[in-house]
Amino acid sequence: MNDVSRDALVNTRWLHVDGDDAEDGAVFRDADGDIPLSRRPKEILEFSGDGTVRLLASGPDDRAREIGRAAWREEGGHVAFRFNLPDGRGARDYRVIDQGPDRIIVSRQ
Repeated sequence: MNDVSRDALVNTRWLHVDGDDAEDGAVFRDADGDIPLSRRPKEILEFSGDGTVRLLASGPDDRAREIGRAAWREEGGHVAFRFNLPDGRGARDYRVIDQGPDRIIVSRQ
């Protein structure tokens, strides 16, 4: 990813929109976009300029709470990171495989 893409990634809150998922990954949309309340996510990614990324999830009161924090890095032209999830799902690798002006596609393994 070039600097412009990294800047756009960092300055945006990305919401997972389940029904939009692509064959190759989960679709996250810009939180400022037109996402109906009924499609609001349970999962949110927030990238920081200091090299960290936070994974947030909707809690019982619908407010987002942090469930993971990791360092992101550039790897093979993509942004990659790994969360060690506390709910028994173990570690999960993430990679931003596509980025547009208002959405990213994230491969999760």
